[in-house]
Amino acid sequence: MAFVQQSSPHAHNARPTSKVMLWVILAALPGLLAQTLFFGWGNLINVVWCIAIALASEATILKLRSKPIGFILKDNTAAVTGLLLGLSLPQFAPWWVSAVAVISAIVIAKQLYGGLGSNPFNPAMVGYALVLISFPVAMTTNWAEPGLLWNDAAGFGDTLAAIVSGQQTAVDGWTMATPLDEYKHKIVTHTSAEVLVHPTFGDGVARGWEWVNAAFLAGGLVLIGLKIITWHIPAALLGALVVMSLAFGSNADQFAPLSLHLLAGGTMLGAFFIATDPVSAATSHQGKLIYGAGIGVLIYLIRSWGNYPDAVAFSVLLMNFAVPFIDHYTTPRTYGHHKARRGLPGRGRS
Repeated sequence: MAFVQQSSPHAHNARPTSKVMLWVILAALPGLLAQTLFFGWGNLINVVWCIAIALASEATILKLRSKPIGFILKDNTAAVTGLLLGLSLPQFAPWWVSAVAVISAIVIAKQLYGGLGSNPFNPAMVGYALVLISFPVAMTTNWAEPGLLWNDAAGFGDTLAAIVSGQQTAVDGWTMATPLDEYKHKIVTHTSAEVLVHPTFGDGVARGWEWVNAAFLAGGLVLIGLKIITWHIPAALLGALVVMSLAFGSNADQFAPLSLHLLAGGTMLGAFFIATDPVSAATSHQGKLIYGAGIGVLIYLIRSWGNYPDAVAFSVLLMNFAVPFIDHYTTPRTYGHHKARRGLPGRGRS
């Protein structure tokens, strides 16, 4: 009888990629719900639009490459890329900005390298970084003013019209800077007490943003509990961010406090849903700790001394560059091998 010979380790009942990506989508839904409740319909519209563009872009490239379209689209990876961009982009971002981000992510950052498993960089963050650099005004002036969906936020029709028209004048009454951006620019000439009275901060850490981050944290813990991701990257990223903030940002009149770093931007989305991308992240447990810590350090450095108030995308991409180096030096011991003996044979033995 012939047996299939495969090298160890032998995994049983492994989850298919499509199911893993489906769990990622489901775990991100609480965050999307919180964004909708506290910032209006913009992110929901962006998510639907970005997923549609992602699927269409991938199908087009697969057709040109003579690859099986239906089979590959069913792995849900393109949908996850669209989802992450829809969650990350400003609520009133013009439709063409979202389209450029998604097409760049799928075509350039993913398919150009050969498709799933071959891309060295996180596709969603490549698309995000590209439009942030290319369209800085559209990416920094279209964040929705926090307000409850049923009370203060712009209606669905008005939000859709603003996104389709792409006219900044259409949304001037509904937008404001993000909390990190507001704090970063105002703290230069004001005290922290004066900055924090701005409406974007509300009565808590940052009006609405803390609930969005809490929702993504909850979804991320679900992914860890289901063993979709491991704890190493999120824990290292958040731990490094905490250490950097306590070490260099203890004076709130100079730098954003720790609470803003953790709960006023895309930190939890980045820690649990973006940095943990299984293709572009480090592979070993030790490597994941180094990789996550590097992202956390870079997030703090860029937020505090760089030109970008959130910095998750650039931090992830910079550490993607370092992944081959990290993997090379953190390769786990080969199964069945023992630690090398040191010293002269026979010396010191009874």
